[in-house]
Amino acid sequence: MRSSAGYKYTEEKARKVGVVGWIRNSREGTVTGQVQGPEDKVNEMMNWLANVGSPSSKIEEANFSNEREIPKLDFDSFITRY
Repeated sequence: MRSSAGYKYTEEKARKVGVVGWIRNSREGTVTGQVQGPEDKVNEMMNWLANVGSPSSKIEEANFSNEREIPKLDFDSFITRY
């Protein structure tokens, strides 16, 4: 997901699912980010990121790490960071 159009789809999906956080391109040419929300919603978003993604994305592999429960959300929306 290198184009801003790809991020638009990701931001829209995050809003529909009901999660918050951020996403951006890494220097390594991958996409990195953080997703927060209820466990079922986070799982739904991770599934979409790993298997569907934006129409312009080419998903070769999806790795999720640092999963943990948090006492409160750190974000109030889902944004693209540049």
